[in-house]
Amino acid sequence: MNRCLLLAALLLCTPAPAADDWNLAYDREGIRVYLSAAPDSPYQQFRGISTMKASVRTLVDLQENLRVACKWLYACAEMRLLDVEGDNTWVYLTTNLPWPTMPRDIVLKVSTERLEDGTLLRHLSAEPGRIPKVDGLIRVQHLSGEWRMKPLGERKTEVTYQLQADPAGDVPGWLANRFVVDAPVVTLRTLRAVAERQP
Repeated sequence: MNRCLLLAALLLCTPAPAADDWNLAYDREGIRVYLSAAPDSPYQQFRGISTMKASVRTLVDLQENLRVACKWLYACAEMRLLDVEGDNTWVYLTTNLPWPTMPRDIVLKVSTERLEDGTLLRHLSAEPGRIPKVDGLIRVQHLSGEWRMKPLGERKTEVTYQLQADPAGDVPGWLANRFVVDAPVVTLRTLRAVAERQP
């Protein structure tokens, strides 16, 4: 298995505002989170950005090690590899979200693209029908997003994590509102901490 894997993440978001501009919702700890209305969806999308003292290669390794990735990805309960075909990878992900929300699962397709400037893109999409549904879990039907890792010099990378999803089923408003900021903040903060400890 040589490629890619991973990741990413989850599912919810909060009712969208009328405007579709990106609005800054969080700017602390070297992490910025922007929110925006998503086309044809009542749920907002988020875009989290942080600069990390780590190479693109280090970040890729931390994504492709699924056991490690599930520890830094917000609300991840389990992550396992389903299939790899060239630059496309399929990952199965289950979530661990606060009560009273039912746990979700996601069949995630990750398509990897490398740009001329060394940036690595990972396009995320849901493929809910790829494997049978699992009893007791709500299958996420719609998800799109990307990871963008842009090198800024030796051992320095700008990381962007963007996601929009329909969580399916009933999601309390307080949790949807919290998720849309907490997911990128916690994910980027934890990934940065792990990446910057690597040799």
